[in-house]
Amino acid sequence: MTENEISYKVIGICLELHKTLGPGLLESVYEQALAYDLREAGFLVGTQVPLPVIYKGIRMEAGFRADIIVENKVLIELKSVEVLAPVHFAQTLTYVKLSGLKLGLLINFNTVKLKEGIHRMVNHI
Repeated sequence: MTENEISYKVIGICLELHKTLGPGLLESVYEQALAYDLREAGFLVGTQVPLPVIYKGIRMEAGFRADIIVENKVLIELKSVEVLAPVHFAQTLTYVKLSGLKLGLLINFNTVKLKEGIHRMVNHI
């Protein structure tokens, strides 16, 4: 399955999750529920995946963690905030680059219409 096929299915699962739970919950609730739904759909899912930083050839375990990685191909960064700030986009793109993946999804569940809170971040490797 390609990154685009995975992201299409992930977004569908997110839309259903948002329809069920609605906005206003903590990010951790959405993370646990989404991981559950993705696994139920048959996906390989990693949560709170450590992302090391390589600086001048030295591997540093700096404490960065991806919220969810699906099929070792798509990184998902979850938020539950009133408004996404530019730093949220930069953070997600940095995580995608650190992971070596091609595609990330930044998803803000604290929106009335979830489609307004979904953003694709592409790592042009």
